[in-house]
Amino acid sequence: MEEITVASSVLNESVDFSMLSLFLRADFVVKSVILILIVSSLYSWNIIIAKILRIRQLKQMEKEFEDIFWSGNSFEDLYETLNFIKLDPKSKMFCAAIAEWKKSKSLSGKDSSSSISFLKDRMHRSMIVVFNKESEVIEKNLTFLATAGSTAPFIGLFGTVWGIMNSFKSIAVAQNTNLSIVAPGIAEALFATALGLFVAIPAVVAYNKISSDLSKYFISLETF
Repeated sequence: MEEITVASSVLNESVDFSMLSLFLRADFVVKSVILILIVSSLYSWNIIIAKILRIRQLKQMEKEFEDIFWSGNSFEDLYETLNFIKLDPKSKMFCAAIAEWKKSKSLSGKDSSSSISFLKDRMHRSMIVVFNKESEVIEKNLTFLATAGSTAPFIGLFGTVWGIMNSFKSIAVAQNTNLSIVAPGIAEALFATALGLFVAIPAVVAYNKISSDLSKYFISLETF
């Protein structure tokens, strides 16, 4: 009995509950969970920062495009200007439509209502193709934020359950319910849960914000 008490007091003095120590002391499964969550967090923040910067860039380019577009120049002059600097989706959509118009104009000089209607459809389809491609590029990797936000807490919870199981095993092996026996395992388990929430909360908030901003931008493209 005295040996158990001495061992418990020594353990209380020596156990380090820093994050690094908790990670190093964890078993393979809990370490894997922690590493997955850390990588997910880093990748999520990379996507968040990249999307925020991209949205700002798109808004700036949209403003510059509208200044040029409403400058009063003819469509052909605008096409010659924007075709060399078409970096934003609106410029690409405009150039695609005008390119289709110039192609049809060079092939046929007819101005009948049927040919005009057919030309409108072709121009519209070309703009839709560009719109879909640009939307896909802009939204790339955005779904990862939604996935991380919905799954990270459960991944952390799995690490928690596994850590608590290890704590019960420690109790069974030591045949002692002293807190010093179960504290390290419980601390590792709670660390995994906290890390899962740390990944999920920013991912969900950023996903909602970025999705809202992109929806407004896509509405502007559709209106154009």
